[in-house]
Amino acid sequence: MRPREFCFTERDFEQVRTLIHELAGISLSENKRELVYSRLTRRLRATGAKSFEDYLRNHLKEGTSEWEGFINALTTNLTSFFRESHHFELLAQQLRRLVARGSPIRLWCSACSTGEEPYSMAMTVLETLGPNPPVLIQATDIDTQVLALAEEGTYAAENLTLSEARLHRFFHKGVGKHSGSVRIRPEVRRLVTFFQLNLLDTHWPLHFPLDAIFCRNVMIYFDKDTQYKVLGAMARHLDPEGLLYAGHSEIFHHARDFFHLRGKTVYQLSPRTALGMVNQVEQR
Repeated sequence: MRPREFCFTERDFEQVRTLIHELAGISLSENKRELVYSRLTRRLRATGAKSFEDYLRNHLKEGTSEWEGFINALTTNLTSFFRESHHFELLAQQLRRLVARGSPIRLWCSACSTGEEPYSMAMTVLETLGPNPPVLIQATDIDTQVLALAEEGTYAAENLTLSEARLHRFFHKGVGKHSGSVRIRPEVRRLVTFFQLNLLDTHWPLHFPLDAIFCRNVMIYFDKDTQYKVLGAMARHLDPEGLLYAGHSEIFHHARDFFHLRGKTVYQLSPRTALGMVNQVEQR
């Protein structure tokens, strides 16, 4: 085995696990040791740190900008357009019901990564409600690097598994030096507002109550206590008749006082929580 570029001790790994849990709620298991080494080695090189001990002690001081690089390095951003397509079919049904009430529709993509998920939501909105719909999609992520890519809205055409009809309707095709890439059209882009948000923050700068929250394949990185805390906060931001869309492997039995299963990985507020939200809305 080739010798490591940097010494990486058990103490270093445990300190990384503690820090990322405190900062972002992410629970790293023992088998993530090599992933942590690989991803943070890039940050050591970028900062000029001599060792993991040097990096953790001297480059992650309070007030330094490296905290952002540390979090960005350890977050996972696996996504694609219209992933788990049944959710977008249900979202379309929900939109048809909501538009009849006449008030603005508020949607939140809580871990938007490089933008494929909120743009899929926006395309669903346009396909369902037509141009200039009364919809605001708030798209957030803790990782500032992926947020910048999401706002750019440019993707390699060869990586997309979209129909020709959707590619033609919702994307501009790159030409010249941009050949082989596509970019989200302005009518899709204007429906989405991107900004940074940490789900562990005590205040979420969102427009609410929310009609739908997409929080898919995020909770799998949190321990049960962190999941419970975040789900409780989401329940307080959701409309009494709103929906929480979860990932295919995420089950929230431990948070039954907030949510109950409505369908395939889709949750509604529990009756007691929904009643409390109704009372809050009426008191506003």
